Parts: sequence; structure tokens; C-alpha cells
Amino acid sequence: MRVGGLSLPQSAATIGLLSMMSPVMNTFVFEDFKPGHFGQFGPRRVTREEILAFAAEFDPQPMHLDEEAASRSMLKGLSGSGWHLCSVMMRMMFDGFIGRTASLGSPGVNELRWLAPLRPGDDLMLDVDVAEARVSRSRPTTGIVTFKAVVSNAAGQALCEMVSPIIVRRRDDVASGQAG
Repeated sequence: MRVGGLSLPQSAATIGLLSMMSPVMNTFVFEDFKPGHFGQFGPRRVTREEILAFAAEFDPQPMHLDEEAASRSMLKGLSGSGWHLCSVMMRMMFDGFIGRTASLGSPGVNELRWLAPLRPGDDLMLDVDVAEARVSRSRPTTGIVTFKAVVSNAAGQALCEMVSPIIVRRRDDVASGQAG
């Protein structure tokens, strides 16, 4: 599948890329992000097949690929890579709100913690809080919004937490049609 000159995997066809193919005004600007709880997103089921495929490609450690070896590991069973969990978390954030935000990207991740293993069949929920929102000192047409995101399984057990800022255009900048 090709979108805007990019070659995307076939699975991308099921995740609502139509909005990327037509000009749609972004929904969220800097002023929309107030400190406090922002939203909950999901559920997103992670299958055994996904865990094995991701591990084979990107993190081929025994606890992510082999049931028997995984049972002897400190994780006591097959578990998804933490990097897989981060990728799923990013996808949930994009589908939930970043894809509809006047985002200019992120300068990085401030904190990342893996708290419990991702297991085959886990149904994930993502809770997002705005930890801080401030106008950029060097680029006043933008703001920096710092999010704290926690992904949990259906039992409510937190699996991963991340604190990360994104740079977001301000309302007046978007309204004026400037390129950011």
C-alpha cells in the first residue's frame, strides 16, 4: 500500500489511513491540552503471533520467541518485547489523539519504564495525562506538551509508563496557515 509516497505494510489498510490521504484540519492545538487527565484509549489486543513476529524481526531474545525458554526465564512465560509494547503504545497514542493534533514531533522520551510483562492475548488500555503544557521560549508559535502515558492489561495491571513531550502548534499559528 502506498500513501503520500510512503510504502506501508498491508496491515496499515485497517487503521484508518484515509484521513492521511485527504487534507483534514487537525483537531487539537496546544491550547487544548490542559494539565490533568486527557483520555483513555483502547482496548488493543496483542496476539501471540504478533509477539513472535515482532521478536523475530527486532528483539530475538528467547523469552520473546520460545515458550520453553521463556518459562525458565525471570518472566515465567512467553512475553512481548518491551519495544513491542512501546510500539503498540505509540500506535494507540497516534490513533487516539496525536494523529489529530497539530504536532511538530517530539524531542524525545524523558522516562520509560517497563513494569510487568506483555502477555499473548493481553487487551491493552492506555491512560494519558497531560503532565505539563507550556509555551516554547524559543518558538512562541508552539507549545511543549508533556504527556504521561500508562498502558495496562485488562486486569488493570500497569505494564509500561512513559513520560514524553511533543511540540504542538498554537491555535493562532494554525489559524493563520503558517507552516509552523
